[in-house]
Amino acid sequence: MSDDPATAVDTDTVVHEPSEAFAEATNVRAFERAYGIDDYEALIERTTTEVDGEPASGVDWFWDELVDYLDVEFYTDYDAVRDDADGPQFTDWYPGGEINVAHNVLDRHAAGDTRDDVACVWEGEPGDTREVTFGDLHAQSNRVANYLESVGVETGDTVGLYMPMVPEVMSILYGCFKVGAIAVPIFSGFGVDATATRIDDSGCAVLFTADGFYRRGSEVTLKGAADEAIDEVGHVEDVVVYDRLDGSDSGSDVETPWTDDRDEWWADSVAEQSSEYDTKALPSDQESMLLYSSGTTGTPKGIVHTHAGVQLQCAKEIHFGFDQQPDDVFWWVSDIGWMMGPWTLIGNHTFGGTILMYEGAPDHPKPDRFWEMIDRHDVTQFGISPTAIRALRKYGDEHVEGHDLSSLRILGSTGEPWDPESWLWFYEHVGGGEAPIVNISGGTEICGCFLMPMPDQPLKPCTLGGPGLGMDIDIVDEGGESIADTHERGYLVARDSCPSMTKSLWSGDERYLEEYWSKFTDPPMWNHGDWAQKDDDGFWFLHGRADDTLNVAGRKVGPAEIEGVLIDHDAVNQAAAVGVDDDTTGTAVVAYVVLEPGVKPSEELKEDLRALVGEEHGKPFRPREILFVDAFPKTQSGKIIRRAIASVYEGEDPGDLSSMENPEALEALKEAS
Repeated sequence: MSDDPATAVDTDTVVHEPSEAFAEATNVRAFERAYGIDDYEALIERTTTEVDGEPASGVDWFWDELVDYLDVEFYTDYDAVRDDADGPQFTDWYPGGEINVAHNVLDRHAAGDTRDDVACVWEGEPGDTREVTFGDLHAQSNRVANYLESVGVETGDTVGLYMPMVPEVMSILYGCFKVGAIAVPIFSGFGVDATATRIDDSGCAVLFTADGFYRRGSEVTLKGAADEAIDEVGHVEDVVVYDRLDGSDSGSDVETPWTDDRDEWWADSVAEQSSEYDTKALPSDQESMLLYSSGTTGTPKGIVHTHAGVQLQCAKEIHFGFDQQPDDVFWWVSDIGWMMGPWTLIGNHTFGGTILMYEGAPDHPKPDRFWEMIDRHDVTQFGISPTAIRALRKYGDEHVEGHDLSSLRILGSTGEPWDPESWLWFYEHVGGGEAPIVNISGGTEICGCFLMPMPDQPLKPCTLGGPGLGMDIDIVDEGGESIADTHERGYLVARDSCPSMTKSLWSGDERYLEEYWSKFTDPPMWNHGDWAQKDDDGFWFLHGRADDTLNVAGRKVGPAEIEGVLIDHDAVNQAAAVGVDDDTTGTAVVAYVVLEPGVKPSEELKEDLRALVGEEHGKPFRPREILFVDAFPKTQSGKIIRRAIASVYEGEDPGDLSSMENPEALEALKEAS
C-alpha cells in the first residue's frame, strides 16, 4: 500500500499546463512583474513569511500594498496595517481607518461612465430574466438604507435576510452596509428551527423575506416558515416581504400569511423610499456581516466579519485567483445564505464586474440547464461543488456536448474533497481541457480561502495548489511541528491572522478560542480541522475533516480517501464511507454507494469494490459492508452528512438535521441493501 493517499487515488500526474500566453496575461503575473517577484514560490514567500532584508513581514507588506494595488478606497487612511499586540487571535486590521464596503462595490461605479454597466444578470427557474445596472442597484440599495433608518436601524444593529436568489438580495446586503447594519444572511432552504436559531442568536429586529421562489417547477413558499421562526423567537418587529410569486408571470395564486402591524410588502415599504443616501464612513473593524456555520456539530457558530476584512479578502481572491477581467461574467452556484454568495458579490463588484445569479435547480427542466445558461450568457468563470458535478455527470456527457462552453476561462470549486474521475470530467467536458480548476478551501470563518491555486499554475487532479496570497498556512503534526515539506499528512493550520478572519464568535470569545486556537497554543495557531498534505512536487491536497478520520485497528484514513477509490470504479457515481463500531478492530468501514445509470447492484460488484479498497489502502480498510442507495442525505450546500448516515446504520439518533436538503434520502438509507 502506498503511504501517500494522493498517489493512491491517482492524483500524481500533472494534467493541466497553462500556455505561456495565458499565464503571462493573468493578473497574478502582472503583480509579480510590478514587484520584481520571479515565480509562484517567491510570490508565496514574499506575501506570507518573514523575508530577510525587508522592512516588514510578508503578511504585513502584502495586505498594506494590496489596498492601493486593487484601488480599494478608505474614507480615512489607516494608522498601521495592523495591531497584533493581543496576538493573532485578536488582530486589529487597518486601525484608525474608515471604510465602507458599499462605497467600494457600488457607489463609485454608479457615479460615472460605469453607471449603466451591468452588475447582475439574473435568471429565474421559469426562464424570466433581468439585467441590473450599477445605477439601478445603487438607487435600490439607497432605498433599502433609507427604509432601515425609517424603522430605527442604527450602526451595529443586525438585519436578517431570509431571501431567495433574486436581485433584491444585493440591494438588501449593500443597503445594510450603507447604514452600518450587520447583515445576517440565512439560507432560503432552511426549515423553521434552523431559521429561528439564527434569528434568535443574532437578535434581528428586522427581517427581509419573500412570499416564495421556484424549485424544480414548483412554487416553494417562504413566508410561512419565516412566520413560524419569528413566533419561536418573538423579537422581530418589522418584516419586509418581496413579491416573487405573485409578481412573476406564472399566474401564481399563492396566499401569503400576514401580520398587519408587522409585515409590509417590498413595493409598499422599500420601493417608496428616496433613492438618495449618503453612505456612512465606518471604522475598519466595524462589523459588516454575521455568517453562520452549517452547524453540523453543536449549535451554529456566528462568524463576525468586518468591512475592511471582507472587502480586501474577497477582492484579492477574485482578482488574482479568478483573474477577473472587465468583460467577464462570473457565476458561482451558491445561495446568499452561504459564504460564497456575499464573497461573489463583494469580490466582483469591487471591480465593477458582472455576476450571473440563478434561482432554481441545476437539472430543471432538463439536465443541461447549467450548460445551456453558460452558453447563452457567455459565462467566463463558473464555480460549483464537487457533489453537484458528480450528480450532473451521472446524466451523461451528451448533455454537456450539445452546448458551446468555449466562453469559460476558469472553473472553480469548493466545499469538499474531489475524486479524480469527477475532477477530470469537469476539466475535460466542461472546461474543454483548457480552463484551470481553481479548487479553493477556507471557509465561513475567513470569508475566503486558506488554499487556492493561481490560474497560471500547472494542476494535478484534486489539488488546491498552495497557500493563498497573504495567508501564512502550514501543515503540522500532533505536536504542532511543521511537516509540510516531509510530505506527511497533518493538520491544516494558519500561523498568522488575515484581515478577514472572524473577530471572534457572536456568542463570545470563549467558544472562539476553544474552537480554533486551543489545539496549538505555543506558538498560537489557527486549527482549521482539515487533514492536509503537500506532495513531492509542491501540490497541496486535502483529505477531509480531521474529526471524520476512520481509525481502524489503530491505523487512520480519511473517508474521502476511501470514497475516492470507490468512485474510481466505472460502476460508481458517488460514495460515502463511515466508521461504525466493531468488536475486533474498534472501528470498521461501511460504504454506501450510488451507482452509475444502468448499472445493477450485485454481490459480485460489492466484492469487487471491497477488494479495490483493500488493494489501495490495505485489508483493514476493506468495507465491512457495501450498501447501494439512490441518493445521500446532504446539506443545502451539497455536503454529504456522514454523521447522519452512520447514525442510521447504528440505529441511533442523527441529531440536528435542520440543514438537510433531502430528508427522504435518510429514510431510504434504512432500506439499503
